[in-house]
Amino acid sequence: MSRTTPPRPFVSLASLPLILLAAAALSLTLSGARLFAATDPITGETYPEVFNIATFNSATATAIPIEEGFFNELGVPAKVIFFDSGKDINTAFAAGGVDAATIGSSPVSLGVSNKLGYEVIFINDVIGPAESLVATKKSGVRSVADLVGKKVATPFASTAHYSLLAALQLENVNPNDVTILDLQTQDILAAWIRGDIDAAYVWTPVLKELVQNDGVIVTDSLQLAAKGATTADVTVVRQSFAQKYPTLVANYVAALVRTNNIINDEPQRAAAIVARNIGVSPTEAAEQLSGNNYVKGQEQLGEQYLGTTGNPGRFANTLKDTADFHVTQKNLAEAGDLALYQAAVNGHYLEEALKAQ
Repeated sequence: MSRTTPPRPFVSLASLPLILLAAAALSLTLSGARLFAATDPITGETYPEVFNIATFNSATATAIPIEEGFFNELGVPAKVIFFDSGKDINTAFAAGGVDAATIGSSPVSLGVSNKLGYEVIFINDVIGPAESLVATKKSGVRSVADLVGKKVATPFASTAHYSLLAALQLENVNPNDVTILDLQTQDILAAWIRGDIDAAYVWTPVLKELVQNDGVIVTDSLQLAAKGATTADVTVVRQSFAQKYPTLVANYVAALVRTNNIINDEPQRAAAIVARNIGVSPTEAAEQLSGNNYVKGQEQLGEQYLGTTGNPGRFANTLKDTADFHVTQKNLAEAGDLALYQAAVNGHYLEEALKAQ
C-alpha cells in the first residue's frame, strides 16, 4: 500500500531503529513554532524529548492533524511513525518504541490480553465498507461459502483478519478448508495482479485498486458489524506514560477530537487535505473517508463506546468478544475476564479534552 505522503515543509524525515520494525518505517518529527512547556502542569513530571505516535501507512485521516498543525500544540515535539499493520505496532509497543498509536480493535484485543500495558483513550472510527472481502471475477467467488478451496490473503492479526475469520464462522465455513495467507497490503496487490490469490480481505486504498482490477465485493465490515462482529480503529496510550503526562495525553486526544469534527462538519475540507497527502482526487478521498464512521468526541462518552470515568462503555465488551474469538481461532491462548478489558478502556482523557474546548 502506498504510504501517506506527509505535508511539507515543516516535516522532517528520520529513520526508526530496525529492532522496532519488521520493515523499516519512516518517522516524521513535527516541531511546533512555540516553545514547549518543560513539565506536565498536573504531575510536575519533566516532559520527554519527543512523543512517539504510531499509525498505519493507510491511515488517511492522520493527514488532517499533521497538515493542520494539531500535533504541534501538544506541549512536546511529536514524532509520527508509520507501520504496515497493527501487529507491527504491538511489536513496537513491546519493544518500548512508541508511546501512543492508532491501531485496530483486533490487535488491541490481543495487546490487552497479552498485557502490553496500554489503554484505549479514543475511537478514531468504526470501520465500515472501507474494509471488505473482495474476490477476483475469474475465481467464481460470490459468497463467503464460495471461499472453500480458494486462496485468500489478509494481514494477520489485523481488523481485516478478524473480519475474515468472523465471516467464515458466521457462514459455518471451516477456516481449514480455505488457504488463508498472511500478506501485507502491498504484497496482496502484487499477488492479486500475478493471479496468485483468489480473494483478499483488505482496506482502502488497496481495496479500491483490487476492485478496479476485476474485483468483486463479497461482503464488508459494515455488514459484519450488523451481525455482531464490530471492528474499529482506536487510539491507545501506554498507561504509565499517561499517568506521568496526563496533560500531554489530554492535548493529544483534543487533537483527535478536532480531526473527527473536521471530517464530520467540513467533509470537503477533510477530503481536500487527504487528497493532497495521498495523491488522489478530492472525490476519491471523500469516498475513502465515507467508508468509516468517525464518531464525535461527546458521543464516545456514551454507553455504546468508551463511557466515562468509572463507568466503562460497551467498547470493553467488544474487546472482550474479539479476544474470545481469537481464542477459538487459536490466535490467543487465553482471554482475560471482562474486568481486564474494562480497565483498558479509559474515557478520562477525552473528558478532559472536551472540558478544555
